[in-house]
Amino acid sequence: MARQLLALRESGREFYGALDLGTNNCRLLLATPSRNGFRVVDAFSRIVRLGEGVSRTGSLSPQAQKRTLEALRICANKLRWWRVRRARLIATQACRAAKNGQAFLDRVSSELGLDLEIVDAGAEARLAASGACPLIDDKAENVLVFDIGGGSSELLWLNMTGGERKAVDWISIPAGVVTLAEKFGGGTIPREVYEQMRAWVRPALREFAARLREKGAPAVPDHLLGTSGTVTTISGVSLGLRRYDRSRVDGCWLDRAEIMRVSEQLRAMELRERAANGCIGRDRADLVVAGCAILEEICAIWPSPRIRVADRGLREGILTDLMMEDGTYGRPQTP
Repeated sequence: MARQLLALRESGREFYGALDLGTNNCRLLLATPSRNGFRVVDAFSRIVRLGEGVSRTGSLSPQAQKRTLEALRICANKLRWWRVRRARLIATQACRAAKNGQAFLDRVSSELGLDLEIVDAGAEARLAASGACPLIDDKAENVLVFDIGGGSSELLWLNMTGGERKAVDWISIPAGVVTLAEKFGGGTIPREVYEQMRAWVRPALREFAARLREKGAPAVPDHLLGTSGTVTTISGVSLGLRRYDRSRVDGCWLDRAEIMRVSEQLRAMELRERAANGCIGRDRADLVVAGCAILEEICAIWPSPRIRVADRGLREGILTDLMMEDGTYGRPQTP
């Protein structure tokens, strides 16, 4: 395997990089243009919880910064090993919200040579949609794309009439799995606390729904498209997977009734039971129920009968944008 990777690196192909530093995760994707868009050659993902405590203190903690620097060092090494010349490295809600967010990124630049940019919520929503859009049903005209993150959640309404993708409106709400779990707890979640979680995100979502109606959007989209860890986790649990399997999850469909069933199943579990589930694990066990609450509220306000699950998003959107700028997207390179 090592020889194959070395041969690929030495093949003369151009490699692109996309790094997404969020509130909960640090993710890197490296790819080269191919006939189907691009081919992933390397990837990295680690839960770092950079935004842990930011909703209470307003700052990134020293412990969170240390965890994140360790993950980013691995990313820097991968970018160097693959000799990536075209990359975009972004930071989202945790660095947007923290008063020392830019100072931390300055430290990253100084220590690791990685220049990350803090993107606004609109750019985050657009990139997530760009990465997931290949999974939109060909017959759909109105689609709600959403990304339930760690520190915030982004929703984008797309109109696909005439085969063209038009962004009708978008919203970013300051509620993600980390912020909600820190506010309401992530261990044992009684039903009344779960309903409080839902109620907390409801006003912002209803306001967005009202805005969409004013712009002529139908009350119910043709389908929802979810790009977050919440929907991929629920999908894995629904499929009964012993271990998470991206090939089984990415692109699959979930019915509303199944989302409600799995969400209630996860809410009723003890923390140790969630941690023992191969699709959740210890690092997500205290966060997944908060994601379920946000997802159920989205489903209640936009009651589409089905959701498509995307195990793709920001990083894929970045790679697509970079390659399209260079005119290399979908054009395989020859050695």
